[in-house]
Amino acid sequence: MDEEYDAIVLGTGLKECIISGLLSVAGMKVLHMDRNSYYGGESASLSLDQLWSKFREGEEPPKTLGRGNDYNVDLVPKFIMADGKLIKVLIHTDVVKYLEFKACDGSYVYKQGKIHKVPASDMEALKSPLMSFFEKRRARNFFIYVQDYDEKDPRTFKGRDLTRMSMRQLFAEFSLGDDTVDFIGHALALYKDDSYLDQAALPTVKKIKLYNDSLYRFAGTKTPYIYPLYGLGELPQSFARLSAVYGGTYMLNKPDCEVVYNENGEACGVKSDGETAKCKFVVGDPSYFPGKAKVVGKVARAICIMDHPIPGTVDAHSVQIVIPQKQVGRRSDIYVFCSSYAHNIAGKGKYIAFVSTTVETSVPAQELEPGLSLLGPVEYKFIHVMDYEAPLSDGKTDKCFISRGYDASTHFESTVDDVLEMYTRITGKALDLDNLSLNQTIEG
Repeated sequence: MDEEYDAIVLGTGLKECIISGLLSVAGMKVLHMDRNSYYGGESASLSLDQLWSKFREGEEPPKTLGRGNDYNVDLVPKFIMADGKLIKVLIHTDVVKYLEFKACDGSYVYKQGKIHKVPASDMEALKSPLMSFFEKRRARNFFIYVQDYDEKDPRTFKGRDLTRMSMRQLFAEFSLGDDTVDFIGHALALYKDDSYLDQAALPTVKKIKLYNDSLYRFAGTKTPYIYPLYGLGELPQSFARLSAVYGGTYMLNKPDCEVVYNENGEACGVKSDGETAKCKFVVGDPSYFPGKAKVVGKVARAICIMDHPIPGTVDAHSVQIVIPQKQVGRRSDIYVFCSSYAHNIAGKGKYIAFVSTTVETSVPAQELEPGLSLLGPVEYKFIHVMDYEAPLSDGKTDKCFISRGYDASTHFESTVDDVLEMYTRITGKALDLDNLSLNQTIEG
C-alpha cells in the first residue's frame, strides 16, 4: 500500500459507498476499505442464514421459509422518492444503469386506530375519508396553492412570503384542522416531529411538491416511492462498481482499520495488517473513529417475516405506513415498511415487514407495538436497537469526515441530505442536482 490516495473511505454502508462514488466521479483517487467481508455495513441486506446468524446465533432458519438466498432482508429499510435526491444522485453518477426498480404499491397514514391511503393531490383529497366534507374543500384549496406555487413566479405567491411565514401560519390561513396538518406534515412532507411548524413554510411546501412530483414521475404508479429489486444491498454494490469504473480500489475483509494522524492531528492515512495507506483525508462511519462521534439517540426496529400482506392495504406487496406521533401519544413518529417476494427480497409467498421508531423509553420493544399491531399474524420476529451517532466536528480541521447514523424513517431523503452535506464539506462545493434530465426510465 505504497500509493497515496486523495481519499480513503472506511465502511461500505450506503452513505460511504455513495460518497466514494461521487468522489471518484469528481476525479479523486479513492481507496475504499471495510472490516467486513460483505457490502452494506449496518445498512446491508441479509440472506436468511445471515439474518439467523445475526439475531439467533446457533439456530438454523426453518426449512419452511424456503431457500436462504431467496431473501435479501434490509437492516435499514427505506423506500426511494421517485423524484427525490437519491434518484438524482443515481442519474448524476449513472449508477442507475446497474439497478432495477419496482414501484411501491401503497402509502398510508394512521389515524384514530385505522390506516388510510395518503391523499397527495387536490382530487385525492376530495375522496379521502381522512377529512370531513368542509375540511376536504379547505385541503383542496391548500393543495392547489402548493401545486401552483413557483419560486420563480411571484404571481403564484398570492401575497405570501413563505421565507418569512411559518408553516403553522400557512396552515392557519387555509383553516386546516389538526388531523389534516398531522398527515400533511408527517405523511407527505415526511417530518419526524412537529418542530417544522414554527419554521419558514417554504421548505415544507417544497417537500409536499416533491411528494406530488414523485407520485406522477411514472405513469400508473400509486405512490411516490420506488424500491430496487433484490433489496437495498444492491445500492452499495452498485456505487462500488461505479467507483471501480473510475479507478477506485476496494478492499473488503480488512481487519483493524486504524486511522493514522500527522503531528497536526490531521488524518493522513489508514493502517491495516501492518501496512499504512496514505491519503489527504478519511471518510467513514462513526465506528471507525473512536471518540470523534457521539450517540444522539437510538433507533428500534422490528423485522417480521409473514405469509400475507398487511391487512387494509388492498393486498399491497409493498407499502409504507406513517404513524404520526400525536396519534399514539409520542414525541416521534413510527414507520411501517413492507415488501415481498414481488421485489425479490423473500421466498415465494413471503412478506417482510419492518416497524421502526426513535427510542423514547427504557422499553424499546413496547414502543413498536402500535406498528406491530397493524401487521396481522407474524411467523418470525427480530427486534434490534441501534445507536444513532453524529460526528463531533465537521471534519475540516482533522480531515475526518464522518457520516451520521441511519434514522428511523422509511424513506431516503434525510440519508441523502447527510451525504450531500458531507460532499460539500469535503470538496467545498455543493453537488448541482437541479439541472439534471430526469427523463430516463428507471422503473423495472
